[in-house]
Amino acid sequence: MPQQALEGVRVLELGQLIAGPFAARTLADFGADVIKVESVGSGDPLRKWRMLRDGTSVWWQVQSRNKRSLAIDLKSDEGQELVRRLAEEADVVIENFKPGKLEEWGIGWEQLHALNPGLVMLRISGYGQTGPYADKPGFGILGEAMGGLRYLSGEPGRVPVRVGVSIGDTLAALHGVIGVLMALRHREVNGGEGQFIDVALYESVFNCMESLLPEYDAFGAVRERAGSALPGIAPSNAYRCAGDQYVLIGGNGDSIYRRLMSTIGRDDLGEDPDLAHNDGRARRSAEIDAAIEAWTSTRDPEEVIRELDAARVPVGKIYSVADIADDPQYLAREMILDTVDRDGHSLRVPGVVPKLSATPGGLRHPAPGLGEHNEEIVGAKGWPSRK
Repeated sequence: MPQQALEGVRVLELGQLIAGPFAARTLADFGADVIKVESVGSGDPLRKWRMLRDGTSVWWQVQSRNKRSLAIDLKSDEGQELVRRLAEEADVVIENFKPGKLEEWGIGWEQLHALNPGLVMLRISGYGQTGPYADKPGFGILGEAMGGLRYLSGEPGRVPVRVGVSIGDTLAALHGVIGVLMALRHREVNGGEGQFIDVALYESVFNCMESLLPEYDAFGAVRERAGSALPGIAPSNAYRCAGDQYVLIGGNGDSIYRRLMSTIGRDDLGEDPDLAHNDGRARRSAEIDAAIEAWTSTRDPEEVIRELDAARVPVGKIYSVADIADDPQYLAREMILDTVDRDGHSLRVPGVVPKLSATPGGLRHPAPGLGEHNEEIVGAKGWPSRK
């Protein structure tokens, strides 16, 4: 494997389940040495989430790849002392406990920063480390709701629905990774000390809400659920094809829109000066959508995709995981990787994102067994000193 971008970076992961571990996994995929601290006996609850094989979740095989497992009791004096010893030589500590919990154990930011002034600490929580909600327990679904995403998800007039994955946790994790990399750069390039990064689930979601707030402030507009449409941007929707199947079409660029209308035989709409730009099309989106669906509804999805691809109009089917698993684009870009877990089972897992040309990420070793690396970590008394 070529040299990786984060080789030599030492990460101590104190989190569990999704947000903190996803952030650590992203760093591990690019070469960071991640020691994952787990509870003695049970380990990270994710080991038992969703579908299990031989008693262990296959999700675990993705979330904890490239990590080492250290099983200790964080509530014990011995466990806390080992964390301090590791943090003293670490570059990054990642945690997603309830604010104040690590301080109760004597391993919070102030305590660890005093031991290692260069330490970067990522703290992910539901509502952040400060503010009136800081002490409230917060999971991803609540962050998605408070951040504005849940209100917008679903069909008009129906109950708001959740995205099918824990998107709030993942967004928080990725914001955390950005913060870690910025803090490391500041430390190494500007000669600054370490710092902690305070990431709230709801803020990470809210940061992706585009024009939601300024539209409310300027016009009093409350964006509502719109199903598969993209309100105010047209045409962009899911369109019924023959056999009650659907394709997604994004014809909202001005020149793309004209090519789309030409392809479906509606040059009258394509050359209408009132529809030359998005603001005019948004006012007549229902008319445009009806024209598009009149064309798609007489064709199967493959024919629609073939004709619109030829016209250079963005189009695609709605992928299930069965579609993903054998798609040539996924395979060509190594987004489906063949691995073998600790028990010898073959398993296809998602590839590494993003793609770096000179120092790419990769899979160095599978997810660890519980406490698998206790002997080598405790025996070596943590990481070797850099002093």
